[in-house]
Amino acid sequence: MIKVIVVEDDELQRFSVVTAIEANSGGFCVVGEAETGAELFALLARTAPDIISLDIKLPDMSGVDIARRLKRERPEIKILALSFESDTSTVQAMLEIGIDGFLSKRKGVLNHIAEALQSIMQGVEYFGSDISQIIYRLYVAKNQTTEETSEFTPQEKRIIELCHEKLSGQQIADRLCISLRTVNNHKSNIFRKFGFKSTSEMVQYAINHGIIQM
Repeated sequence: MIKVIVVEDDELQRFSVVTAIEANSGGFCVVGEAETGAELFALLARTAPDIISLDIKLPDMSGVDIARRLKRERPEIKILALSFESDTSTVQAMLEIGIDGFLSKRKGVLNHIAEALQSIMQGVEYFGSDISQIIYRLYVAKNQTTEETSEFTPQEKRIIELCHEKLSGQQIADRLCISLRTVNNHKSNIFRKFGFKSTSEMVQYAINHGIIQM
């Protein structure tokens, strides 16, 4: 029997999730319910589930913080996140933590929760269709940033960093032991490749794309 804890602060929603889990023939058993993060961790002190169905928005703790703590303290427990708030930042945060699945409540979650749990227990991550679209957009954005970043040479990146430090062209040349003309040539090449009109525009682009750090 696969043991599940359901964490959901809305009583009706929690009842629906529990019913959907226990109604399937996949051998799942709900061994505990919690309305808050505090209740969940108190429950974990005496119960050892295989998987947790975790609502992202709770009254005392965010689902992101709970998932991060679970992965740190109880990494053997698998996590299926459920949320109405399937925004890009939340999905990205949960992916970085390493959750095992994510379903949006906006997409008929109860029709897919048993399938998601079965997939996760078989070692296969499960993401709802709208969550998968967000993951794809994150993937595309990451690849675009990587490609854009790779177009800068190490010397160009260093010049951008020094421009961010408000150094003049001559100060940059002195710092890098190159001529002022070489510095200006590098900046001209960067402006031409990316269509920048000013040094400030170049620096802001580099900050926004993680090429240099604030």
